[in-house]
Amino acid sequence: MTVDIRVIRAGQMYRYYLRETVVGDGRRPARTPLRVAQEKAGVPVGRWMGRGLAVLGLAPGKEVTEAQLRNLFGERGRHPYADRIEADRLAAGDFPKKAYRAGALGRRVTVTGVDFVFRPQPTIYLLWAFGDEETRLAIEAAHERAIERVLEWIEDEVAVIRYGRDGIYRVRPPGGLVAARFRHYEARSGRPLLHDHLLLSVKGQRRDGKWGSIHTTALHENTVAASALYNEVVASEVCEALGLATEPRTVTPGRRPVMEIAGVPHELIRWTARRSDQIAACLEELEHEYVTAVDDDGELKFLPVVSERARAKMNQIAARKTRPPKRKTQPLAQLRVWWKVSAILTSKVAADVTNSLLEHARAAAAAIRARVAAVVDVALAAVDVTATVFVMNEGGRFHRRHLLAEARRHLALVLRGRRRDPGLDEEIVAAAISTHCLDISEPRTTIGLLADYRLYTARWDLADLPAQPRPPTPAPNPDRQPPADPGEPAALRPPGQDAGEWDIPRIPLQYDRAVLAGAMVREKLRTTTTAAVRGRAYDVVAHQQAAMPEQLLAPEPADQEPKAGRGDAIDMTALRALRKSRTDVEALDLTADRLRRIREAGTKMVNDSRARAHRTTAPADADAVRPVRPDDQQAHRPQQPGPHRGREAGH
Repeated sequence: MTVDIRVIRAGQMYRYYLRETVVGDGRRPARTPLRVAQEKAGVPVGRWMGRGLAVLGLAPGKEVTEAQLRNLFGERGRHPYADRIEADRLAAGDFPKKAYRAGALGRRVTVTGVDFVFRPQPTIYLLWAFGDEETRLAIEAAHERAIERVLEWIEDEVAVIRYGRDGIYRVRPPGGLVAARFRHYEARSGRPLLHDHLLLSVKGQRRDGKWGSIHTTALHENTVAASALYNEVVASEVCEALGLATEPRTVTPGRRPVMEIAGVPHELIRWTARRSDQIAACLEELEHEYVTAVDDDGELKFLPVVSERARAKMNQIAARKTRPPKRKTQPLAQLRVWWKVSAILTSKVAADVTNSLLEHARAAAAAIRARVAAVVDVALAAVDVTATVFVMNEGGRFHRRHLLAEARRHLALVLRGRRRDPGLDEEIVAAAISTHCLDISEPRTTIGLLADYRLYTARWDLADLPAQPRPPTPAPNPDRQPPADPGEPAALRPPGQDAGEWDIPRIPLQYDRAVLAGAMVREKLRTTTTAAVRGRAYDVVAHQQAAMPEQLLAPEPADQEPKAGRGDAIDMTALRALRKSRTDVEALDLTADRLRRIREAGTKMVNDSRARAHRTTAPADADAVRPVRPDDQQAHRPQQPGPHRGREAGH
């Protein structure tokens, strides 16, 4: 994700934010005024954002002062001008206690805000670091517009004020929210990293004029959707302003591709990834300790294979263990010169490419725009989104926010940097819920009745989809790799070998299965839906599917196309038609191992469906998409986790 979130407590404002964050992550000298420290650090001053500024007497874009930050975030949620309000009340003859209460915004709180960190994709901030002044300003403007768009969405759709007993009542803050934005230019490693800290106050005003606190749990729950929205908006703004396009790139085999600016060499991204290399090295050691850890009785403490959930936690530990101390901040002009020289000398990218990075990106964009048409089919997008969310969430259960995040990822993949119509993501989500989702909510509280907390699962009969991937089988030589069978003890690391010299068994990722599931469901709907209902909505040829490689398509016969028979659950006619659609499938850089695993899963699925068709007494109904009856609810209920089972993937 490119958007991170953490809570701000009253004490943290003094210990961390007023000392470091507001001055570009440097070390602010004691008793140095904020504006002077920001000028010495070479970072811009903070700016106010949000629709709630007018109520507090602030204006968008105005400079954030230290006293305002201290009152709003450090003094447990007071008015930014609380000092002035208190002085005026004292001058009017009020008692000190009453004058102090006049500057408060409702009840005093410990969590005074949340810190959203927005950073664009690596290819975008590389263009920002190596481009000319016009390019830099254009990217910073796109970055700011994307942050504003996310903040507007949070104000309109996410932020809620809880009140009443146990917070049973929820209301949107009609006046909006208040936030302070601070810009940073570099990472801890000294490499370029354009990012902004958005300090969002939890204080909001209800319709009756009373002040309440924003429910921070709702902000955490929607961080993935906020990140998807920011990625989509900042990429489209940059591409439209500079004449660029995006392409999908597979960074980690088995994971979803990320959208990057086309034409920017991946070696430059690796040049910025010094921290990633350090984290990866530490992660290997942590994985070895995980699969070989035993208790006092010599029994394994954990699974001898590393699940994605465990790996994510170990990745956080590795990031903390390898976190370097903060560097002294430098002016941006000097940093840009150093970055370009360092990239030319150490990134193994030709100097002419680094110096003319924007021209190379524009040339790649012209080729993509001529080859890939931006066609968004809402009905087909709803199928893709539902299938992916269903497969990648635990037990096949998900909420509306999961669909919304995946819809935004889908639009970014299809549009390749073009702007979309407002509300198109919501339209895809509405189509997915009404057509392909089953509401399985059993609300026991008031919150369970809200639309954002309804629980869904897929409506299809997914018996023909690939089975859940199993952990890898043990290697023939136990001295080279720990066994993957949970019932066997893990072998010790071979003597004289580092953790990186042997393979730590990991549970396979689920994105490959999600891609295959989407394709199979589309074909199932196309072949089983009547012509009157089918229409353009299930025309796979017109759909710009950018995630299905040609290697998965069955070879075309020389004489005629095979027809789907009763005994075959899936035919590959529509999948072959994907070759005729103008897609940039080669940009996914799929590995041979990944293609083999997906192909084997598809072959097994077809063989299993044929075997079931021969055993059944009513083959005519084998391929029908039947509605889920109350008796089938058990098929959608998640399996209870056992002693060695946990959530391995999710949104």
